[in-house]
Amino acid sequence: MEVSTQEDPPLPMPSEEEPTPSSGSTRNGNSPPSRQVSNISLPNKKSGLFGTSSNMINSIVGAGIIGIPFALSKAGIVAGVLMFFLVAYLTDKSLRIIVELASFHPKLRNLGVLTYEDLARIPFGRFGAAYVLTVMFVLAYGAMVAYLLVIKDNVPAVLGLADAGTGSFLEAEVTMIVTSLIIILPLSMMRDMATLAKTSLLSVLADVFLTGFVIAYSPVKSTVSEAGGFGRVLKENWINRDVFIGLGIISFAMACQHSAFIVSNSLKDHNAERWATVTFRSVSAATFLCLLLGMTGYLGFLDETEGDILVNFDSDSIVANAGRVLLSITMFFTYPMEAFVARHVLVALFYNGDMDGVTIGPNGDVVPLPKVMGVLGRRHIITLVIYVATLIPALIVNDLGPVLSITGSLGASCIAYVASGALYLGINGEEFLEYCRNMLESRGYKVEKRQKPSEVELPVVGDATATMASPDSDNGTTDEIPLIPSGIKPFWWYLCLFPVWVFLASWGATGTRNFLRSMEGYTSDVDSHVDSANVIGPRKRDYYISMFLITFGILAAVVGVISNIYVEVRHIFYTPT
Repeated sequence: MEVSTQEDPPLPMPSEEEPTPSSGSTRNGNSPPSRQVSNISLPNKKSGLFGTSSNMINSIVGAGIIGIPFALSKAGIVAGVLMFFLVAYLTDKSLRIIVELASFHPKLRNLGVLTYEDLARIPFGRFGAAYVLTVMFVLAYGAMVAYLLVIKDNVPAVLGLADAGTGSFLEAEVTMIVTSLIIILPLSMMRDMATLAKTSLLSVLADVFLTGFVIAYSPVKSTVSEAGGFGRVLKENWINRDVFIGLGIISFAMACQHSAFIVSNSLKDHNAERWATVTFRSVSAATFLCLLLGMTGYLGFLDETEGDILVNFDSDSIVANAGRVLLSITMFFTYPMEAFVARHVLVALFYNGDMDGVTIGPNGDVVPLPKVMGVLGRRHIITLVIYVATLIPALIVNDLGPVLSITGSLGASCIAYVASGALYLGINGEEFLEYCRNMLESRGYKVEKRQKPSEVELPVVGDATATMASPDSDNGTTDEIPLIPSGIKPFWWYLCLFPVWVFLASWGATGTRNFLRSMEGYTSDVDSHVDSANVIGPRKRDYYISMFLITFGILAAVVGVISNIYVEVRHIFYTPT
């Protein structure tokens, strides 16, 4: 994506009725977008494939990697590994889905959609934008708290102040405050994601060496031998009752969709192929590192595996402290990635996308707003507020495991799986409804003649018979929303939850059509060659992947949170004899 790097004056946030004209940014290396839907500040610096991939890997592999052994202890070896591969595939797929919808979909590719929440606003209105912003903040906030907890556990041990995971307030909490103020806060104050490319590379290298440390020094051989051999360990731990707690941690470790647009917008020469290269490289590298560290860490300590695997190693070991240094480097350099996301959410909610704090002077020129004490601008103040808000719980909470699991179960599941699947069905709602209509017709169901566009109803669950007034002919949409035959459907229709998918598609089709109708003079690429490299239309297999994403996400979120509550209550009221 080639975007003008000059600092244009901020645009007023477009309402759903009156989208805002583009600022002249270009999309996909072609002509300027017809509109710029998003008003978020664009990056002044960009990265190539290597730098962007480093940022994405760093966004994925944060505190989550250190909790993977604990995830396997909760889920079981076989179940945990299989879930990891499934989550890795869904992560790669959802990353492609959301960016392809925003940048390469024939209806939207010329709009200049630059954020996740504005993509959600198109089919689902204010509700969609609010949902995405909320779960983005939950995931980023939980991640930042987890990173500070890891620092609190490990940095005092490196400095020789206390054993890992222990220590007084002066030894642990004060050390965390001082080191984070010196390293984390200045990096979080940066404006553009591309600025973090070098620190992200350093963080990724630290993860690689950390994985090597756990492989080399985890007492796998002796622990497995004492447990009766690998076959016995595998038999007794192939799946455990806390499997959904493990899934929550795995989802947390791989979740990066909340950073997707920030990272994607920083990619030079943005196109579908280059973005797919970034996602494949990043997810593959993260999966490889996490599984290596997870398997060796878990097999080295089995049931005694802690939420932070390095707590299992001796605090007075030079080698173990070297591993803690590597982990601390990763935490110091990954926290700013999440701070960027949290800041993005607050800027979008409270400042209409204007991160820099500028206004238009009397002569029409861009004038920066006054800075607090002549130093702190809007960006700095928001970043400082976020830092303090994450520091407070990190001073109180000591157990990393529940933080990882609950954040993953709730935040990661909602934004990585549910949101991406719902957006695909919503934006491709008309095409999906037509597909369902044809599917029923081919199985002998009588398909009613389409109603005239003047008849308008709101869709209800299981009833996708709503029609919309015909939009202007130049916006590229069809004359009416396809109708689904009324009456009793076959058993598989209900078993596969098609009434729910039809409802989502109807809602999204209505919202998308209304949005496009409001774009006066806008022409979509619906009639373009959808198989071309940078125009990606709806695909049958992706309908079913989207259905699975939503189902999997809701199940993981609900059962994951319930499992965490049950375990915590069990620990309070049950004392082993």
